Parts: sequence; C-alpha cells; structure tokens
Amino acid sequence: MPKTPEEWLKQSAPEEKTKGALKLFLGYAPGVGKTFSMLSEAIRRASRGEEVVIGIVETHGRRGIAELSSQLETIPRRMIDYKGTLFAEMDLDAIVRRRPAVVLVDELAHTNIPGSKNRKRYEDVLEILDANIDVISTVNIQHIESIAPTVRAITGVAVRETVPDWVLQVSSETVMVDLTPEALQNRMKRGDVYGKEKVEQALGNFFRRGNLIALRELALRQVAEQVDRNLESYMEEKDIQESWAVRERIAVCISSNAKAQYLLARAARMARRMDAELFAVHVDFESDITAQEEKSLAANLAFAESLGAKPVRLKGDSVAGATAQFVREKHVTQVIFGRSATEGWRKLRYMNAINKFLSEAPAVDVHIVTQEAD
Repeated sequence: MPKTPEEWLKQSAPEEKTKGALKLFLGYAPGVGKTFSMLSEAIRRASRGEEVVIGIVETHGRRGIAELSSQLETIPRRMIDYKGTLFAEMDLDAIVRRRPAVVLVDELAHTNIPGSKNRKRYEDVLEILDANIDVISTVNIQHIESIAPTVRAITGVAVRETVPDWVLQVSSETVMVDLTPEALQNRMKRGDVYGKEKVEQALGNFFRRGNLIALRELALRQVAEQVDRNLESYMEEKDIQESWAVRERIAVCISSNAKAQYLLARAARMARRMDAELFAVHVDFESDITAQEEKSLAANLAFAESLGAKPVRLKGDSVAGATAQFVREKHVTQVIFGRSATEGWRKLRYMNAINKFLSEAPAVDVHIVTQEAD
C-alpha cells in the first residue's frame, strides 16, 4: 500500500538513513539554470567518488546540457507504446535494480505516459527514495500545487502539471537557482532557453518582466518558508526555549471587543514593516460566552485573516498562561496587548496579567497599545 503524505514526512527526519535523501533545485521560471546546476553538482560528486547516474535529464536541444550529461552514466529510457506512438520515459525499475548512490531526475512535476508504473514522476521519485537511493531533482515554482492558482492569476497561464506541497517537505535540501529577470530575458533573446522563433512570443507573454519579478518573489518566499521550518524543527529537536529573532514573529492578543480591530490594524502595519509573520491570538478562558460575543469574535478573527494574520484560538485557565505557552511553542519574538484607559481594580488586574505573562514567557518584546475607554 502506498505511503500517506504523513508517513513520508515522518520518515524524512535527517537522522534516519533507511531511505534516500531528496535534494531539489527550485527555479522561478524555465531557463534560470536548474538543470545545469543539478548536473554541475552531480559531476562534482562523481569526481569525489560518489556513484551518480542520470535517471532522466531533458536537454530540450540545449548543447551545454547535452555536453554535461555526456559526462555521467545514463540509465536507458523505457519505451512505451501509447496509441501507436512510442514514448521514452524514465525506467524506474532499471534505476532501482542498478542501485546507484545518487540518481538525477529532471522535471519533478512531469506526468508520465499512460502505461507507466506511476502516473506522476514525483511518485517514481518516492519509490527511488524508498529504495534508499538519493535523488537530485528540479522543479519550477509554478508547478507547486498551492502556488499554481496564483501563477495563473499573475501570468494568465494555466499550469496543468503540479506537485503536492507535501512532496517538497520531504526534501532534505532545497536550493533556489536564481537569476535576475533582466538576465533571464537576455538569455531568452540569445536563444539559450527556447528556439529563436519562439523568443518574441515568450517575452511578450509568460516572460514579461513583471511576471518574472512576481514569480521570483514567490520562489524566494517558498525557500524562506522551508528554511524557517528547518530552523523550527532544529529548535524543537534541541529543546531551545528562547526565541531566536532570525525572523520576526508577532502575536497580537485580541478579545471579542470591537476595539480589537484597532489592535489588529496596528499589528498588521508593524508586521508589514518588518516582513514578520503575524498571529491573532484569542484565549477562551471563560466557559460562558454569549452569542453576540461569539459573533463579534468571529468578525475580529475574519478581519485578522483579511489583514494577513493567522487566527488562533487557544484554551487555557488564563490569557497570560496560554499566551506564554503559545509564544514559547511558536518562537514568537514580539507580543502586542491592548489596554483600555481604566483605573482602580481593573487596572490592577490588567497589570497582574501582564506580569504573569512576563514571568512565564521567554524573552520577547511586549507592546502595550492604549485604547480609549468605553
């Protein structure tokens, strides 16, 4: 029975060597140099004595790619007859029988010809990894399943071949192959990416400068998210409690009060200035909540989501304790509390809650945003 995404992610821990490791070269558009980078690394590994073979590399008529490919052993492709026409696909079974240390598999999102063992090439890669063979592969940002709709909205091009997001999380290493949009357009004009008869059409459509800038931003964010996940996993593994302010994370504590939207707006502006991840946190610490309060809270959380925040509802005996635990688990670096201009016992209760949070939370910056009283 095929493994579930959860089983694959569980097995991708770096200390386990019961399966192969996946390394991805990620690009934001065709022509940035993913396949060249993959082959260059493979040749370096082979020169150090590693057994590296090519499972499949698409040259697309590029002389430089063909020359690099010729320096490595290539597993012959399998010929498949489909509706009277022969197609050459990667031979998965031959690769597993050969059992090299490392295999190159270009274009991870490729859809195999009907009659192949698996429908998608990434499924072939998962079988190779399961055979304890390392894989080096390539993929473009537009082929990531959750990003494909955004790419369509930006470029007007529908992406039909995609890879599920969880497959990229199986990767132990992701390298972005970067090139400025101007340099990529120059490569296009020289005919280094497509035949010269296609250049003008490509530059006027998918390869417009604005499209390339947006796609590059998407790819940079994808790699940043993966680096962030790796750091969080490392901190959990090493039980590092304090927050490392490598990337700012802001938590704003909200209630069902309509004034919370002012807090959220302030927090969102702060997060944008810092390019920080933003959480809108509500703690359910009272058993009774009226229908009107629930409706108001739902509106506040929806407003938070519209500002780009991640809405979070926590359970706890106190706002201070539950928030401190959340800050520790998510490595939050800054926390925003709201305060009405009250006096007497309300002010004392509020200050006691803040002091309790400070005593229980790791070292974080705390912002107190004063609001007008009701």
